[in-house]
Amino acid sequence: MSRMIGFRPSPNHDERRARVQFLMLHYTGMERAADALDWLCNPASKVSAHWFVDEDGTLTQLVAEDRRAWHAGRGSFRGVADMNSASISIEIHNPGHQWGYRRFPRRQMDAVVWLVGEIVTRHGIDRADVIGHSDHAPTRKEDPGELFDWQLLAAQGLALARPKRLVADPGWDETGFAERLAAFGYDVADLPAATRAFQRRFRQERVDGVVDAETRAILATLLRDEAERLRA
Repeated sequence: MSRMIGFRPSPNHDERRARVQFLMLHYTGMERAADALDWLCNPASKVSAHWFVDEDGTLTQLVAEDRRAWHAGRGSFRGVADMNSASISIEIHNPGHQWGYRRFPRRQMDAVVWLVGEIVTRHGIDRADVIGHSDHAPTRKEDPGELFDWQLLAAQGLALARPKRLVADPGWDETGFAERLAAFGYDVADLPAATRAFQRRFRQERVDGVVDAETRAILATLLRDEAERLRA
């Protein structure tokens, strides 16, 4: 299935300094899609993304994928700090938590699924490396947030799924949980923030930053499943 793609060049990009390893998903966090596009293409903003997905499913390319778009900012995931160099970025229009956060329409999500599938195929990106902005910057960012349909991507093999059957609570204390969450990829310098980011991905119905039995069990199951997948 092909889709119509628009082009609106942003000046906000430079040369990559690393190979593409990740795909990062954002929400725009602005009330109007037109304003978000204007901002991403304004040289004064110093921000951009490779792709933009409107609520009606319209796709617009802003930066060529071989260039370094300016989207991630400070943070790290799996030890990678220069995420701008190491990732492709998609901005998905949604007002965000500040302006009336809402669910992402199915037409928009269908376009996201199609685009993610195209990008990961082109660049050989593993499903474990399809991440949200909040995964990279848990102290600063909440997007794409707890209403984003990660399970729809996961059903197509394009992202990690929330485990359906959990191992028993491993009973880690906070230090033990932090060690495992860091092994999974998160910067745990601020553990409650990192825990909230993890929950926004894998326990979306309750995002409270508390290291409880369910959160521990979800992380333990993910670590087990990923270890088994990589050994296979």
